[in-house]
Amino acid sequence: MNSPSQEKPVVLGLIGYGTVGQGFVRLLRKETDLLGRRLGFPLFLKTVVDRNIKEKFSGLLDGVVLSHDPASVINDPEIQIVIELIGGIEPAKSLLLEAVRKKKSVVTANKALLALHGEELFQAVHSNRTDFAFEGSVGGGIPILRSLREGIGGNRIQSLRGIINGTCNYILTRMTYEGQDFETVLREAQALGYAEADPSFDIDGIDAAHKLAILGTLSFGSPIAFQDIPVEGIRKVQTIDIEFGRELGYVLKLLGIAKDNGASLDLRVHPAFLPEDSVLAEVDGVFNAVEVNGETLGPALFYGRGAGSDPTATAVMGDVMELARAIHTGCFHQVPPLGFSWNDRIRRPVTGLPGIRSEYYLRFMAPDSPGTLSYLSGVLGENGISIESVIQKGRKMGGSVPVVILTHTAPESSVRTALNIIDRSVHVTEPTVLIRVEGNAEA
Repeated sequence: MNSPSQEKPVVLGLIGYGTVGQGFVRLLRKETDLLGRRLGFPLFLKTVVDRNIKEKFSGLLDGVVLSHDPASVINDPEIQIVIELIGGIEPAKSLLLEAVRKKKSVVTANKALLALHGEELFQAVHSNRTDFAFEGSVGGGIPILRSLREGIGGNRIQSLRGIINGTCNYILTRMTYEGQDFETVLREAQALGYAEADPSFDIDGIDAAHKLAILGTLSFGSPIAFQDIPVEGIRKVQTIDIEFGRELGYVLKLLGIAKDNGASLDLRVHPAFLPEDSVLAEVDGVFNAVEVNGETLGPALFYGRGAGSDPTATAVMGDVMELARAIHTGCFHQVPPLGFSWNDRIRRPVTGLPGIRSEYYLRFMAPDSPGTLSYLSGVLGENGISIESVIQKGRKMGGSVPVVILTHTAPESSVRTALNIIDRSVHVTEPTVLIRVEGNAEA
């Protein structure tokens, strides 16, 4: 029997030598022997493309063709797997479509591209019968997508919810346990490299929504339009609400939530209170976690580092190994990239926030005067919203005192109707703060 080094190699081309690209090459060089033993044949990195390739050159790229032109990878008949790690929409989209049309296998970690233009890409993959893998697009090194496609693919996924943005989780963790305000912690996160100079994609929930669109598509076998997902970020979160939540036994997290409601799907990204003894409530710092609830399986947790060079490079390498095995054996397209047969997916509408039911944390800022609580509870009751608990304290904030109400489960449309009435009244001095409360996954 031939050793791995005697077998014909599978040839790779890498487009993008940034943080993740460099991590991938380091892993490839470091574990050459391990990869060969696992695969039974070698991987050969032929070409690396990057706009600043000379500045980034290191000994890791000895023996590799260095180029500024992606066509040197796309048009090379020897390169069998194209790895796209440049991010963004263009030129990544055009490059991947061209690679697919040339029947090359493709690996990407480009979550924004998949969330916004996935249907076009996967249509091309289906038409050309090529292999396409994207584990690194969600959860860094956490193997959540492969698990949804294969490991638990025999389960009907009822719901999932996840902490899928490390920047937001770091900020909320520091606000929770150190009592610092949002702006202070954000500046600290930027200084440590956990947040970008322009953090909007993270703190406004867009990054998490990109990932949720991908997770939902693989979970439910339905095309999901990114623009249909309601998104609320953490920019307006205040320390006072985190403190009241902890007093009530809750921890605040930015969640991506996806639920199968049968005729429709409930997908949303927003801050939510979780019971402090729940598994996700204990996921702190830059870590990610996704809790999946399968009809037969029950709850399962996928946890780990959700971003960064080495975790994401690990996911990219797993994809490369999967596609390389298919090339080596000639068995392409064994598992559909989305986990469902292309023609058997079922389109279903996404429920907007007015159509959901939840428990709610409501904080009112009210004048310190008699009758306020009875007015608030009266308006809520008139709209069918029952109260679970109340916190009313006499600490003044600009002449007003906070009144916190935790409701029982109610339609969001009813809650919004009640708040529209309350916020126009003389009984509050500023708009009501609303935070949804998520119970246990089994509920």
